[in-house]
Amino acid sequence: MNGSVDPAVQRRVLVVLSAGQVLGGIGMSVAIVVSALVATRLSGSEAIGGVAQTCVVIGAAAAALLVAKVATRSGRRPALMLGYGIGAIGGLGCVAAVAAGSAPALLVALVLVGAGSAAGLAGRYAATDLAAPARRARSLALIMWASTVGAVAGPNLASPVQDLAGRVGLEPATGPFLLGAAAFLLSVVIAWAGLRPDPLVLARAADVEADATPVRGAEVRAALFASPPALLGVAGVALSHVIMIALMSMTPVHMDHGGATIAVVGLVISLHVAGMYALSPLIGWLADRVGRATVLAFGTALLLTSGVLCAMAGPRDTALLSVGLFLLGLGWSAGIVAGSALLTESVPLRVRAGAQGLSDVTMNVGGAVGGIAAGIVVAGASFAVLGIVAAVVVVPYLVAAGVLAVRKPASADVPG
Repeated sequence: MNGSVDPAVQRRVLVVLSAGQVLGGIGMSVAIVVSALVATRLSGSEAIGGVAQTCVVIGAAAAALLVAKVATRSGRRPALMLGYGIGAIGGLGCVAAVAAGSAPALLVALVLVGAGSAAGLAGRYAATDLAAPARRARSLALIMWASTVGAVAGPNLASPVQDLAGRVGLEPATGPFLLGAAAFLLSVVIAWAGLRPDPLVLARAADVEADATPVRGAEVRAALFASPPALLGVAGVALSHVIMIALMSMTPVHMDHGGATIAVVGLVISLHVAGMYALSPLIGWLADRVGRATVLAFGTALLLTSGVLCAMAGPRDTALLSVGLFLLGLGWSAGIVAGSALLTESVPLRVRAGAQGLSDVTMNVGGAVGGIAAGIVVAGASFAVLGIVAAVVVVPYLVAAGVLAVRKPASADVPG
């Protein structure tokens, strides 16, 4: 970006995106927290209940491409409105499915809900469109941190809105989905009213080298594969998500084998979520100060350490699991923040939104595969073996990120 942009515009963009992230986080978390239970109740099958969250992941992966395509063609504002809008339709579809007692219809609606997740992921990239090069990671991390509010508030609102739905004569299980749909709709309104001017459109207008011809998918892929740092960024995002999903999803099962109560399991997962989001502004600051590759190497080292600790922890080793899961969340945060920032500045502005969308698809598909593979490993071997596998898998990436960190000074990580 070669032109100048008023910093006040970027500050307003961050406020608008943060508000959208809070509401979008509520929409996603409140739907996810009840989806498996409702799907199990409607179908009478725990296996179908387990498919519910997979449907959300599939929807997020599919919608990421659509949201990126719209952003590339028309800007962030219509892209975010579309993603949150489809999520709202999915939430209303879940209400209809519950009212009709149809598990298949619920699963289809949950695929649409996944579009809300895709919009939330795209929001973190929108924060970088007008950011100064030396503050890109911090801007991105701020939006990630804002999503924490919604992610924490959503599950705590599920029970009250169920009770409220029952009191007004609705099926109680429809309450959380109605709240999710309303939250997504408010996110649409915020994007429509607040993202003026559109940050991506404004960034392109400030780029004196901009090319107005339509962007094709082949051009996006070519630009991505022509940039080793961009590929390293995508790989960092995907690997962090795969390892996080694999270990996090199997930890409650592992603890259950030791007779842990729901309260204890909830405490461990809460510490994990704190690691994921609470320190993301600090991670962003570090990525801007010491370089993206250095933070990627640091995050990967944390993932490796987490895998080792989880491998060592028995089902009753709550303290060791708590530390392992916190480090897992912190490593995920480092990978997502630094990897996303490195990708963003390693491809031309013209194809940036498309490359970001491909990264989010890779991230979501990897997460789904990681969750399935983790279940297979634990069923066929043990949670300890899963921890060892996680630690071993990240070693090649740790070497690659470490080499780039050594060869590339921090200032080179944040080009103008």
